[in-house]
Amino acid sequence: MRTLPVLLLLLVSPLAQAQVFKCVDANGAVTYTNDRNQGRGCKQLSEDQTVSSVPAPPKRSSSASQPTPSNFPRVAPDAQRARDDTRRQVLEKELATEEAALAEAEKAVAEQEGRYQGAERRLPLVQNRLQPLRDTVELHQRNVEALRKELGNLK
Repeated sequence: MRTLPVLLLLLVSPLAQAQVFKCVDANGAVTYTNDRNQGRGCKQLSEDQTVSSVPAPPKRSSSASQPTPSNFPRVAPDAQRARDDTRRQVLEKELATEEAALAEAEKAVAEQEGRYQGAERRLPLVQNRLQPLRDTVELHQRNVEALRKELGNLK
């Protein structure tokens, strides 16, 4: 007699499986459901996949939606302007230094290239000697571009 309930339980268990749908909303949030009404427009998962019943972690609120605390340190507008002016002066000085270094590096490349004539310039030995000088020119050019960009971003 005990085998009959066990046999009935085994026969009924495949019927207990539900269809599971994976839904992705406009914000990209993924939701899983077994409700056919909510499952419209969602993708049905294959039945051979295991389904976890672990709840999703709570959503984090973005820091942009949180107000700035009242005790957060504030900078007076005059102090900020003075800081911005100092920053501009430092960047302009660095730019002048980099432009001078770039001019020197370009002059050094030109002097070295002037020592070699025609096809001689294309020789691997000559190219190997000139490459460090060209690399220095390229480095100074990138620095000048970065400093100009940074100055352009200032208010």
